[in-house]
Amino acid sequence: VQLQASGGGLVQPGGSLRLSCAASGRTFSSAAMGWLRQAPGKEREFVAAVSRSGFNTYYADSVKGRFTTSRDNARNAIYLQMNSLKPEDSAVYYCAVCFSNNVAYVPRSPVDYTHWGQGTLVTVSS
Repeated sequence: VQLQASGGGLVQPGGSLRLSCAASGRTFSSAAMGWLRQAPGKEREFVAAVSRSGFNTYYADSVKGRFTTSRDNARNAIYLQMNSLKPEDSAVYYCAVCFSNNVAYVPRSPVDYTHWGQGTLVTVSS
């Protein structure tokens, strides 16, 4: 599966962005999907994830209540709506894949993911 994230950019603190991730391949519906991010000098960290079915989601504490992830299996796409952005949200954001037989499983660690695509840069600054 190939992944391509888009929608990043420069936004002021308190602003919003919506990231999209397009996935190729017929196995999209067989995978839980997640968002990871990596800031300069830091390790890649988990941000949010959605199960194969789309009904189950999980968020890192740092983004809970501000970010929302969803998926559209018909379009082979996932989304990350980011509101109330903070400077510490600045990073390269990646969408990632975790194949699973469990339609409700939501992977919560970067090590759970086996594939990720090119990221998109989000910069939150005034």
